[in-house]
Amino acid sequence: MRRTAAQTREHILRTTHDLFYWHGVRAVGVDRVAAEAGVAPTTLYRLFASKDDLIAAYVERADTLYREWFEAVVDRAGRDPLDRVLAVFDALTEQVQPEHCRGCPFLMVLAEFPEPEHPAHRNAVAMKTWVRDRLGRLTADLPVGDPEELADQLCLVMEGVYGSVQGLGADGPARRARALARTLLTVAGAAPAPVARPDGRTGTRGADDRG
Repeated sequence: MRRTAAQTREHILRTTHDLFYWHGVRAVGVDRVAAEAGVAPTTLYRLFASKDDLIAAYVERADTLYREWFEAVVDRAGRDPLDRVLAVFDALTEQVQPEHCRGCPFLMVLAEFPEPEHPAHRNAVAMKTWVRDRLGRLTADLPVGDPEELADQLCLVMEGVYGSVQGLGADGPARRARALARTLLTVAGAAPAPVARPDGRTGTRGADDRG
């Protein structure tokens, strides 16, 4: 079955993701992308004028998929502001498991393309800015004195997870991200503090504590 131009473009970008994300952007040439996608190089170049254009499109696609993931996680959590924030960190723990994660694609792009004027660099910065702003909108719904400070702290936890899993794995410090986020929310006044139970375990008054 012949693909439309849009279908061919998406097929190439899926292949590009598999190659760039797992093997490195600079390490993979356009000819290899074309070969793996099963298209002629001329077809690829009709859709992407240069490798830089392909890289920028790869980051744009990753951006779109990440935003969709983030919003779906928040929406599934319901309307409670605290649940919506904690759901992000529950989902983050699953997202960074080794079978489908070797780190943050946007951080890797920033490392490979440090030039601020490079389209891929700009796209990656835009993604990171969006995440911080989205966390800010979530914390703005919480009963805290400084939602912007809390958003900064939560953003640092997320970035720490993505940065640490590359070297220390999902079972390293990253596994404590949800509990750390809960602690930050408690200190900020958005979540009840854990209380001791007669059996020696901890819980919370008036709220379910899954962390």
